[in-house]
Amino acid sequence: MDIREKIEELGRTASALEPAAPLRSEWEKETLQYAHTFLESLRKTKAFHLNDDPATGLRQPDFGEEGKPVDQVLQLLYENLHNCGINPASGGHLGYIPGGGVYASALGDYLAAVTNQYAGIFFAGPGAVRMENQLLRWMCDLVGYPKTALGNLASGGSIANLIAFVTARDSKGIKAAMIPQSVIYLTGQVHHCVHKAIRIGGMAEAVVREVPMDERYRMDAKVLAEMVEADKKAGLYPFLVVASAGTTDTGAVDPLGRIADICEANNLWFHVDAAYGGFFLLADVEYPDGGTVKDAFKGIERSDSVAIDPHKGLFLPYGVGAVLVKDVEAQMATHFYRANYMQDADITADEYNPADLSPELTKHWRGLRMWLPLQLYGLKPFKAALEQKIWLCRHFYEEVQKLGFEVGPYPELSVCIYRYVPKDGSDANAFNLELVKKVQEDGRVFISSTTIDGVVWLRLAVLCFRTDLREIDILLEVLSSRSSFGSSFGSSFGG
Repeated sequence: MDIREKIEELGRTASALEPAAPLRSEWEKETLQYAHTFLESLRKTKAFHLNDDPATGLRQPDFGEEGKPVDQVLQLLYENLHNCGINPASGGHLGYIPGGGVYASALGDYLAAVTNQYAGIFFAGPGAVRMENQLLRWMCDLVGYPKTALGNLASGGSIANLIAFVTARDSKGIKAAMIPQSVIYLTGQVHHCVHKAIRIGGMAEAVVREVPMDERYRMDAKVLAEMVEADKKAGLYPFLVVASAGTTDTGAVDPLGRIADICEANNLWFHVDAAYGGFFLLADVEYPDGGTVKDAFKGIERSDSVAIDPHKGLFLPYGVGAVLVKDVEAQMATHFYRANYMQDADITADEYNPADLSPELTKHWRGLRMWLPLQLYGLKPFKAALEQKIWLCRHFYEEVQKLGFEVGPYPELSVCIYRYVPKDGSDANAFNLELVKKVQEDGRVFISSTTIDGVVWLRLAVLCFRTDLREIDILLEVLSSRSSFGSSFGSSFGG
């Protein structure tokens, strides 16, 4: 057999990778039916399934020389996916920070995968790159950034924060020898990915100051100013402040305007982690004591960088976050690298290359999963959904107190904390941890807990676009029902 014959023989076997139209149609039909069945059954499906030995069918590799029928493969998927863990598409997902996954994003992902557009360099994928930059410019406009700003669509807040921090490091001239004397300021309420990004970004040896918080778990700007001044007098080099616009634990928004004043006065890089809260800038809701939700974000436009997650506040599927950087040239100075094998793509263009603005060279076309929903739905339903989540959280906050629960601060966005103190004097922390388990065992809704200053709190996070009054009422029912918790819990509730 000569080389040509060998190539042709291998090609005949490999041609299975390019299925003909009838087989594609069969796979598409079965896959769409699977998806539609899943979506139509969501309201009847539990938000959480306890399973002692989940996904056993996926424990060991099972990839044979020959393929399997599509119905058999989808059945394997169903058996190992839908009866264990959290159902993140469910409106009953009220723990952590849910999003939901709007359907139009799935269509975007499908087209992105079929066309396999490369979204890293303008020369290779002009449309995909323009789309990403268009989305970033829209988000920059949302936070009030100037035309000098851009950023990057990342996998989520973790990489978004990392991009911002290494840009801050280089922009402020932090070299390796300076790191032990360089100071970063944040609160105990920052997301844990902030600490990971500091470490991964080569700043593990930096001085990290936890700034005290007020009674609403917001950074105390007065103390921040005092800490910065003290560190400067001690010969240290303050360079980065990380504020939160919607903390994971309580949904708190730090006083961004006052923090901006301090950063500007001391030449500090001001970063805002708005991964959860940022898109509430679209909401038009007032607070009972005056002011609006948008007012809470005043000062974000004076920051140097922002992390904001479309897979949270725009309800997209997991896997699309964003970093916005006011000075895109600073971002590019950190991430740009020239390679000889990329010389053909090294042409002058009127768009920044995403690959020059992040650690990624291989760049999935994430933009389509965001662009397509915004085009098909328009902004109106997104704004309405965000406003509804605020009101649902407020409704729960008022109603749970009627059941005898203590609550934390009035919700600034759509997260609140609450706890029950047993009437019989038993350990409140242990009681609330057990209460979380009981709610999870019920499974109709899913909640999570947190510990703040040694006190266990239950969390309500309303962000899934499918969450409605129905799910809030179910949670209130489960919390109030003595029978749901057994006799040992019944005696602990008063009344």
